[in-house]
Amino acid sequence: MKLTMLGTGMAMVTECYNTCFALQDKGETFLIDGGGGNTILKQLDNAGIDWKSIHHIFITHKHIDHIMGIVWMIRKIGQGINKGDYAGDVTIYGHDEVIGILRNMALALLQNKITKHLDSRIHFQVVTDGEELKVLECPVTFFDIRSTKDKQFGLSIYYDGEHKLTCCGDEPYNDCNSQYVKGSTWLMLEAFCMYGEADIFKPYEKHHTTVKEACEQAEALEIPNLILYHTEDSHIARRKELYTAEGSAFYHGNLWVPDDLESYEL
Repeated sequence: MKLTMLGTGMAMVTECYNTCFALQDKGETFLIDGGGGNTILKQLDNAGIDWKSIHHIFITHKHIDHIMGIVWMIRKIGQGINKGDYAGDVTIYGHDEVIGILRNMALALLQNKITKHLDSRIHFQVVTDGEELKVLECPVTFFDIRSTKDKQFGLSIYYDGEHKLTCCGDEPYNDCNSQYVKGSTWLMLEAFCMYGEADIFKPYEKHHTTVKEACEQAEALEIPNLILYHTEDSHIARRKELYTAEGSAFYHGNLWVPDDLESYEL
């Protein structure tokens, strides 16, 4: 399975795209979040990911830097259906609130020639805390991260029959999710900024955390591979170097600080 970070930044970045990523296996793509706009289409193209291979999409929560790109995906897929360029259906997963918002946005913003495919070729599926489904022929468990702001879900996906990737959304790891996180081969955690610059970026006021704390959490959980994302972008040219230097003092596994469009073979 291949993971591609289509975007790595927090909501207000301008030097990179908002956090979203894709999982690819056997010619199929599972898109997780869409960033804040139609740049999702450019990022997919730049990553060499065929949008027509996307038949599963998951939205973690309702914030505009995660959900608005999905409106564009619905439009793109709807147009593809109309032209005969898109085979099969697409299913969009999310908790009840986010699915309700997305459906209403699609109906309010998109033309009837697109929305006529809702529930026939473009499906919305509400997932509940702890629910397990098959995506890319792999077991996926969706779980409530117990957000301190707005309702948000993460996911764990088992691949190759023995390995697990877990994404905890864009808030700090919560011990109540330990059953999903423990035993992960790969863990994705947000790191809004470096600990040494917390007074500048004020992550705690925004219910976020720092490189130091994310790395401490992964170390305590004995995670072999940690991906840090959803960051500020003022250090974009040196972010990988700076974040790795701070994080390696607290975490001794494989620490990954991806740039947009960077990929990993899981």
